[in-house]
Amino acid sequence: MLENSGSHVMPHTFELALPGPIDMPASVERFRRWGDDLLDRWDGQTFVRVTYADGVALPYACTVIGTTEAPRGRVMVREPAEAPAVERAIRGMWGMASPGSLEQLAARDPAIARLNERFPGMRPIVHADGFSALVRSISAQQVNLTWAATTRRRLAERLGQRHTIGQYAVYTLAPARLAAAAVSDLRAMQFTTRKAEYLIGLASHMVDGSLDLATLAASDDEEVVARLCTVRGLGRWTAEWYLARTLSRPVVVAGDLGVRKAVGLVYDAGPLPDEGQVRALTAHWGAAAGLAQELVLYALAMHAAAAK
Repeated sequence: MLENSGSHVMPHTFELALPGPIDMPASVERFRRWGDDLLDRWDGQTFVRVTYADGVALPYACTVIGTTEAPRGRVMVREPAEAPAVERAIRGMWGMASPGSLEQLAARDPAIARLNERFPGMRPIVHADGFSALVRSISAQQVNLTWAATTRRRLAERLGQRHTIGQYAVYTLAPARLAAAAVSDLRAMQFTTRKAEYLIGLASHMVDGSLDLATLAASDDEEVVARLCTVRGLGRWTAEWYLARTLSRPVVVAGDLGVRKAVGLVYDAGPLPDEGQVRALTAHWGAAAGLAQELVLYALAMHAAAAK
């Protein structure tokens, strides 16, 4: 159990069946692989997140009760009226913007076919909140992901909003509260001065409207990259992860260290191919790029775990 919130409000529960295959536990494992940041939570049985409807935060908990071929979840919400929005969020979180594209890719790529057979139903997870997704990326710049999760947890605890659902708790971050923070506040959480400036600057852009994430969903990939890169601290690496994991675009984040290692492992291209090599090796992924990228990253994680 992630956390006992002490809440005595009786939540509403319902069961939700999803079209398989989806390996729900494997797909959400990255919520805790490098530590619990309190923003997206998974304890091995239940994932706890927040979605939004008309600007209102809706926390929910989903306990996995199905199989990869017949994925099901027991979902907990605060009240029945929230169930439709939460159901839409859960159905849309698996990063399958192009159903069937992975199977088409596997038919012409033996390496992806092997991974898809070994890890069936491994899916990318879509971030529900664009602001938190950008905070996540900034926190992960030039540090190991365990330390990034640690600093995000401190940020959530000190500047986030806590939501409870039954016996669970989860946090969200609001731009206004972060924009009002001082660099010294974030330095106390052991963010570097530069990252503190980046985070506060990002939040300030959100507050004053100079960065409107709602408009990005209707923009093409290069427009999204160009717009995000106008914000200090956001570069192509962050923008491409935003495209891949928030907007569900078929984008390979070829400059990412983990992606480079994973592609090198899967295609026997050396321990760390450069960005150009990665782009060349994955150019044929096409509409399945997001799905294939998650598969090779999961293969890298399993390879690293087996080597310990």
